[in-house]
Amino acid sequence: MELTEAMRTVGTTRYFTDDPVPDAVLHRAFDAARFGPQGGNRQPVRWVVVRDAARKQALAELYLPTWKAYLNGVGDGTVGVGALPKTVRDADHFAEHLATVPAIVVVCAEVDGLHPTDLDLDRPSVVGGASIYPTVQNLCLALRDQGVGSALTTLLCHHEEQVRALLAIPDGVLTAAHIAIGYPARPFPTALTRSPVEDIVSAETYGQPYFTPSTV
Repeated sequence: MELTEAMRTVGTTRYFTDDPVPDAVLHRAFDAARFGPQGGNRQPVRWVVVRDAARKQALAELYLPTWKAYLNGVGDGTVGVGALPKTVRDADHFAEHLATVPAIVVVCAEVDGLHPTDLDLDRPSVVGGASIYPTVQNLCLALRDQGVGSALTTLLCHHEEQVRALLAIPDGVLTAAHIAIGYPARPFPTALTRSPVEDIVSAETYGQPYFTPSTV
């Protein structure tokens, strides 16, 4: 698959078939993913592949109440969300069926391998993720290249201590995301809905458009 096509159609898979994803497919995806950029080439990312039904059920039981609380907040207006109603319904289906996905990949990272430079700022720290999430996106793209769907979620990070105990994750290793993986029960999207380039790229100062329709 051509790279740009994969980037434009990777999407989020929320409906999966029961077909298992072969280990060889996973190996090829992890092999490609590890080349994601990371600070100082420290390579902090580690993965835990969860296929065991009981462990998947335990993860789902942690996930579902957190999702429902978020969903209720969307319903009563205490949580703002720009998602379309169909997207919310699909996400609810995903949450209700998380235990049945073929595999859940838990994204971990060695804390000593991260170098966040924004800890002193008066906002949430995000810089440490720069050594994690590009590798995660590589994995999703490498799976898409092989016809495998994925759904990235961070809600389970609310329950990191329980997840650490369930999966024997050692001290000094954090959880950064969870990825449901499987063959999609519905076709991949042919086009994802995203903001146009003209709305998101600035020239020199924030909010000054770099591109206009006349320049492209």
